[in-house]
Amino acid sequence: MRATTLTDVGSVEVQERDRPVPADDELLVQVGACGVCMTDFHMYHGSFAVETPLVLGHESAGTVAEVGRDVTGYETGDRVAINPTVPCNACTYCKRGETHLCENNTSIGGAADSVIDGAFAEYVRVPQTNVEEIGDMPFERAALAEPLACCLHGVGQVDCDPGDSVAIIGAGPIGLLLLQSFRNVGAAPIVVSELDEARRELAAELGADVVVDPAEADDPVTAIQEAAGGPVDVGVEAIGLVPTIEQANAVTAKGSSTLIFGVPDQDATMEISPFDVFFDEVGYRGSYSLTTEDFERAVTLLEHERIKADSLITDQISLEDLPTAFERMENGDGLKHVVIPDSE
Repeated sequence: MRATTLTDVGSVEVQERDRPVPADDELLVQVGACGVCMTDFHMYHGSFAVETPLVLGHESAGTVAEVGRDVTGYETGDRVAINPTVPCNACTYCKRGETHLCENNTSIGGAADSVIDGAFAEYVRVPQTNVEEIGDMPFERAALAEPLACCLHGVGQVDCDPGDSVAIIGAGPIGLLLLQSFRNVGAAPIVVSELDEARRELAAELGADVVVDPAEADDPVTAIQEAAGGPVDVGVEAIGLVPTIEQANAVTAKGSSTLIFGVPDQDATMEISPFDVFFDEVGYRGSYSLTTEDFERAVTLLEHERIKADSLITDQISLEDLPTAFERMENGDGLKHVVIPDSE
């Protein structure tokens, strides 16, 4: 089979590899589509270290091509979305449903202590517990189940209630999925701050009550708060930079939550005032990955079109085009790039 392999920092190549053989409790899935994520970008550039050679790609969907001897409930030809987070189901975190925090987590092509070959390939091995059937849903849309599940997990981290105000800093693919996820739980108003005009326009189309261009504001914090009618119940950072994390916290009301969703550099640091945390009761909440339940919910929302995912897909590319996608991501060009392994 053909697979795009990370061979070193900044280097990928399409290789011919043996087709994987599923274990007794696994499925072999022929990949129909795999989204390109900022995690892939960080691995490519070495800001998230992984052992090479490695096939990346963790936002995927496809067709079951082979089933392991002990697999029940699935057969060849089934169309599925793939949850890349493989928990041990035995540690304390798994037992209480926090599978994303598993002490022995393995990721299929994504970020974890242990990473195995992912889905920038024609075929990928997957435990039968890590797929959800998608019916006739297009593979390109189903591939967004993983990032959507991460967003649903983030919304759950801040206990957002109907009528709670939200400010989202950044309207990339994740920011736009977060926008729709917060709308689905009744958040209002939702203010989105974004530099790029096309992304601001799309945020408005997808339901942002107000969009703000931080470059045009004398003070982005004041502009966001004025747009929201005051400090917000939830301030969300969806970029991964210290200045925008500080900005999200600055727009957050007393007694409320700042959600750090964007992935900061591993060596990034920031200063906080312990007194302000104490006195204002503003809590920082992180959001890492997804649970098994989050993934199931994401597939359901996509299946019933409660999330407008298709408008986020900028282009469909081949396995050979992955470096070009990384270049475009670095330049902020486009939104979600999706690899179609069987395309040329």
